Amino acid sequence: MNASAETATPQRTLITNAHIFTLEAKPVRWLLIEGTQITDLGDSEPPTIDGVAHIDAKGAALLPGFIDLHVHGARGCDTMDATPDALLTMARFFAQHGVTSFLPTTMTMPHERILAALHNVAVLMGKPTDGAAIVGAHVEGPYINAAMIGAQNPAYVRRANPTETRELFETGAVRRITLAPEFAENRALIADATAAGLTTSAGHTQATPADLQQAIGLGLRYTTHTFNAMTALHHRDVGTAGAALAFDELTCELIADTIHVHPLIIKVLLRAKGLDKVVLITDAIAGAGMPDGQYDLGGLAVTVAEGRARLTQGGALAGSMLTMERGLHNALAASESPIPSGAKGESEDWRGWVISSHNAARAIDKHTGQISPGYDADLVLLNSEGTVHMTFVNGERVYMQG
Repeated sequence: MNASAETATPQRTLITNAHIFTLEAKPVRWLLIEGTQITDLGDSEPPTIDGVAHIDAKGAALLPGFIDLHVHGARGCDTMDATPDALLTMARFFAQHGVTSFLPTTMTMPHERILAALHNVAVLMGKPTDGAAIVGAHVEGPYINAAMIGAQNPAYVRRANPTETRELFETGAVRRITLAPEFAENRALIADATAAGLTTSAGHTQATPADLQQAIGLGLRYTTHTFNAMTALHHRDVGTAGAALAFDELTCELIADTIHVHPLIIKVLLRAKGLDKVVLITDAIAGAGMPDGQYDLGGLAVTVAEGRARLTQGGALAGSMLTMERGLHNALAASESPIPSGAKGESEDWRGWVISSHNAARAIDKHTGQISPGYDADLVLLNSEGTVHMTFVNGERVYMQG
């Protein structure tokens, strides 16, 4: 590195006239980014800084960038393609919808295919993408329950074994694993993953409350696309879904497209768990951002029609066409907690944004998910219609509407 590079002043961006939401629940109207981090913010007159890029937000809402922990694909591309171009296409599309970090998610497929996808993710972790940052991978299956197969391929469902899972860990890409905790071999994986600093999630499962309680003791902390591909709540048979609502240790993924989960159930989930125990995901597939038609998901044919993705054979829901800003809008509408309009002094204590960013940040190794000095400048600016106007990743503007 030469001397001029060492002493170069980091790029600075000043965002003013914004309605900014923080954990401290205090009025904030301007924010300063220096390099990759948020360095200052306040509600008084913004500072005068020479050479700063100035963005007038015109009263729009500035939130921490969205984090999608569970997403398979978009724009005709899928994590299982195992190519850099596929992930980069996905990253750019997600940034257009306010996502600043994501976990490309694998499918129940042969071990070699999953390994190839994870090695591909590892190559791009921490690298510039011109879009959302790739911060690791989510391994969904193959260690699931075939009785709750959903849109996974039953031909490749299996129990965890240490030799196979060790190879997955050695890629360096794995951050999260979805599994069925009712099987002893999979519970051993929960313990191993927890010891390695990875998070595990119960999904595609018939786990009883007793199964979940045992898994929680081993480190399980999440449920995958809650209510979907798990045994349902009944007033005399709690099921996996009912136990997910009851156990405080569990944070629940939610696909808030109003197709996978009815709006009233979204409201029930948010009331039962509270804002801090729900994580919005999209579970989007290659058809997201594309016209209706035929797509592939883990080797299975999927038909997308009128915004719904279903297996061509059997008709099971097969991921979604959802984007994160729509998911946030739907969840907030269902819970009757819309984003405040932005008037000065209004609803500084509104915390609806935590379900799209802050809660997910706990599951990834990145200093993000809130607006505070010292945190990564991963931000999304939403206009009055709730659509994405700008997206910033590590202080760089990677998307601007129009």
